[in-house]
Amino acid sequence: MTRLFQTIPDVGGPAQPLLSVRRLVKHFPLGQRGLPFVGRARHAVHAVDGVSFDIQKGETLGVVGESGCGKSTTARLLMQLLAQDSGELVFDGQTVGSRELPLREFRRQVQMVFQDSFSSLNPRMTIEDSIAFGATVHGVPAKQAIARGRDLLARVGLDPVRFAGRYPHELSGGQRQRVNIARALALEPRLVILDEAVSALDKSVEAQVLNLLADLKADFGLTYVFISHDLNVVRYMSDRVVVMYLGEVVEVGSAESVFDAPRHPYTRALLQSMPSVDPLHRTTVAPLSGDPPNPVDPPTGCRFHTRCPQAREVCGKRAPLSTKVNGGTVRCLAWEHASGYAPEAEETTA
Repeated sequence: MTRLFQTIPDVGGPAQPLLSVRRLVKHFPLGQRGLPFVGRARHAVHAVDGVSFDIQKGETLGVVGESGCGKSTTARLLMQLLAQDSGELVFDGQTVGSRELPLREFRRQVQMVFQDSFSSLNPRMTIEDSIAFGATVHGVPAKQAIARGRDLLARVGLDPVRFAGRYPHELSGGQRQRVNIARALALEPRLVILDEAVSALDKSVEAQVLNLLADLKADFGLTYVFISHDLNVVRYMSDRVVVMYLGEVVEVGSAESVFDAPRHPYTRALLQSMPSVDPLHRTTVAPLSGDPPNPVDPPTGCRFHTRCPQAREVCGKRAPLSTKVNGGTVRCLAWEHASGYAPEAEETTA
């Protein structure tokens, strides 16, 4: 397949992360009655609070956590669809939004596939026009962009002769999501963010799309950020996993370590909530008690201490730091005090 854009050189060598996320913060101010507020406000939703992690080249990084933990907001910050209140993104050694890496160039190298396959597409544009649109905006001649779009349709399993001239409402949900994947690849990105990209699909279609994503990753040398509430899917797809709770990262590690030997109490509770078809291993007791705290007024100290079965008095007084543990990190006071592990002076990444 002919390349539309010049390949970006590898600035820092194989050890340098493709994307480094440094202390991202995003709060949404609230006005009266909890409505969004523009300007100064007394209260705000703490959607993302000091999130840090690295995305290595060629890996699939899974992001998990219950609803409202900040997964989708983090995805939009990574894509720069939202501007962070503080913190920074470093893409292959270059600060995003700086003179060396303007947002326009960054967004060409990072693309996103959303959960809702229908609202992601313009209902007035044909499929081939939707796929080619981004490339034409970045200066690619229309004929060349459409030709690549047709090639990509074939790569995602849709016959260009049958589907190129159709409109989104004429496709099934699985077909539309394949179109969205093709559209994301049209700009030849290096990083693709998948925000609940298969959660709205039937299980049989979901399996097909997951296998397609794995094949495309190998064929195009892609890096994925895979966000999902389905822990089984995350385990299947991911090399490493980030666990979020109430706007913070509480654990980072390899998929094997997170699923087989979870360190944070919240991670263990998430895994205990996974459904099982084995009648001898069905969950009969809720792994967590109580509702998640209000993100407008998060708890002091460790944000999980109000629901943690291992919480001590100190957990409500001091926020834990990220502690390095066997190639990963865990944000828990118990690990800070464990023998052989020392807390980092600042937020760390795995």
